[in-house]
Amino acid sequence: MSGHNKWSTIKRKKGAVDAKRGALFTKLIKEITVAARSGGADVDANPRLRTAVLKAKASNMPNDNIDRAINKGAGNLEGVTYEEIRYEGYGPGGVAIMVDCLTDNRNRTTPEIRTIFNKNGGNLGETGSVGYLFDRKGLFVIEGSGVSEDEVIELLMDYDVDDVKSEDGNIIVTTTPEGYYTVSDVLGKKGYNLLENQLGYIPQTTVTLDEKKAGQCLRITELLEDHDDVQQVYSNFDIPDEIMEKLGE
Repeated sequence: MSGHNKWSTIKRKKGAVDAKRGALFTKLIKEITVAARSGGADVDANPRLRTAVLKAKASNMPNDNIDRAINKGAGNLEGVTYEEIRYEGYGPGGVAIMVDCLTDNRNRTTPEIRTIFNKNGGNLGETGSVGYLFDRKGLFVIEGSGVSEDEVIELLMDYDVDDVKSEDGNIIVTTTPEGYYTVSDVLGKKGYNLLENQLGYIPQTTVTLDEKKAGQCLRITELLEDHDDVQQVYSNFDIPDEIMEKLGE
């Protein structure tokens, strides 16, 4: 797993997600709205919407907020129209970074994302400049307490799963893009505590960073993730455990 995902784990332990619940709700509402607009308001018939709703409920979002976002996306209520944009570039140490955004104003978002790159040792590139370095996969991180790797393998053996492995006390499951939504349903029904649940991008290879570059890379990653229009940030950096632990203190 990339250092980026290790950093996400550290942030959870420090309570950063709870401290920014309002921002998290905003991002989830955007995803629900876009999912309903693109695939319809029927949760059972729209896998992207179903997954977005499950994430919202796991974050304790009130049902009224979820229903309102669905109705806005379906056109039953007046609402903002969001555009999906991907930005690609390089960060400190030459690491590749992809940023997925949902925005109602491209002319505002683009310069703001560019500024974050430029002021933090990176540079924004052209579309496709780093995308070829990543593979699209489903990614799940199951909280490992009371769950064994063998149990998960047996549960998922008939589905489109690429890999199941134990790491840092948790169980990591990667799937094909086609198998992601089915596996998400299976794991959800099983009741596992999913620390990560996303259809995104995994780097084909990683770039190992020293302490200085690692700190810079975590900084630019955090600034991007905190931007209101950013939904996901993907990178191919890897940070040795001893440096990650030091930076996470």
